[in-house]
Amino acid sequence: MRGTWPRATYCQFVYRRTVLKLPLLLTAGTALAQAPRASAEPPRASGESSRWSPDRAHSWYQAQGWLVGANYITSNAINQLEMFQPGTYDPQRIDTELGWARSSGLNSVRVFLHDQLWAQDPWGFHTRLAQFVGIAARHRIKPLFVFFDSCWDPFPKLGPQRAPRPGVHNSGWVQSPGAEHLGDPRYTRVLHDYVTAVLSQFRSDDRVLAWDLWNEPDNPARVYRNVERKDKQERVAELLPEVFRWARAVDPSQPLTTGVWHGDNWAEPQGRSAISDMQLNSADVITFHSYAEPAGFESRISELSPLGRPIICTEYMARPWGSTIEGILPVAKRHNVGAFNWGLVAGKTQTYFPWDSWDHPYATVPKVWFHDLLLPDGRPYRDSEIQTIRRLTGGPA
Repeated sequence: MRGTWPRATYCQFVYRRTVLKLPLLLTAGTALAQAPRASAEPPRASGESSRWSPDRAHSWYQAQGWLVGANYITSNAINQLEMFQPGTYDPQRIDTELGWARSSGLNSVRVFLHDQLWAQDPWGFHTRLAQFVGIAARHRIKPLFVFFDSCWDPFPKLGPQRAPRPGVHNSGWVQSPGAEHLGDPRYTRVLHDYVTAVLSQFRSDDRVLAWDLWNEPDNPARVYRNVERKDKQERVAELLPEVFRWARAVDPSQPLTTGVWHGDNWAEPQGRSAISDMQLNSADVITFHSYAEPAGFESRISELSPLGRPIICTEYMARPWGSTIEGILPVAKRHNVGAFNWGLVAGKTQTYFPWDSWDHPYATVPKVWFHDLLLPDGRPYRDSEIQTIRRLTGGPA
C-alpha cells in the first residue's frame, strides 16, 4: 500500500476544490499567459468542435518553419511530477538548459505534464506553466505539451520522488492518469477540468506550439505488467475520444495531436490498432514515434503521407539501433517532417541507458548512449550531432 487517502475521499476532495476554483483559474489564465498574437490562421468560430481541415493544418505548419526539438525534462528531475511540483520546480535550471537547447540549434521541446500536479494546486501549476512558457519564449523555443501518458509506473504519487535505480533507464517515470484514477467517473471530472483549464490559459498564445493529448495511449508498460490494470486498454480507449472532445470545446489556436507508435502498416486501417486508428483520424497534425534506422523511419513517413496532413516525429534516437541525429534528421528535412529526439540533458531519468537495462541494470554508463544530447554541464555528448543539427536548422555556428 502507498499510504494515500481512501479513493472516494480523495476524489470528493479534489472535485470540490476544483469546482470552486475553476472559474477563477480560467480568468487568471488569460492574465498569466502572454497577450495573444497573430496565428497562422484565425481560430474557428466559438463553439465549433471539429477537426482542423488539412488546409488549416498545412497553413499552421508552414508558419512554424521546420521543427527540430527534443523531449525535455530538467536534468534534476526523475519524472513529470518532480519537474513541475512545488519545491523541485527549478526555473533557473530550465533557463540554462533551454539556452543550451537553442545554442544547439533546436527550436522546440516536447514537455510532459501531469493531472495530479493540477489537482494538487491549480493556481500554482498555472503560474509555473506560464513561467515555463515565458522562459522558453526568451530562447525562441516553442513547447509541445503532453497531457497524459500510458508509459511506465502506473502508481504516480505526489511529494518527494524516489531516487533513480542505478543503471536503469527511466526508472521513475509515471503514468498519467494513474491506475487508481483511470476509469473512475468521479475523477474524470478532474481530468476534464485539468485539460480545459490549461488549454484555456494558452488558447491563443502563439508561444505554445501544439498539444499532444496522450503519449502512447496503448502502451502496455511491459516492465510494470504485474501491477498494471488488466482493463487499461479498454479504459484508455473510452477516455481518449473524450479528451479530444474536451480539447475541441476550448478551440485552441494550436493543433491537437497524439502520436502513433506501433503497428505493422499505418497506411492501411487494418494495419492499425483501434486506438491507433482513432489517433490518426482525430489529430489535426499527424505525429508518430520511430526508433528505427533511417530506412525504417522513412518507411513510416511513406505510410503516413497519404493522410494528407503535416507530419512530426515526436520521438526518435536510439543510437545502438541506428536511429541517430546524423541518420534521421536529413531524412526528416527532405520530407519536411518535424523531429524530436528523446532527451536533452543527461540526468536523473538516466535515458542514456538502453531499455534492456530494466532486465539487467548496467554497472557503468555505456560508451554509446541510448538517448540524450548533452552532458550535465551542457557540453555535447557528440560534437558531430550538434554540428549536424545546427547545419540543418541554420542554427548558431
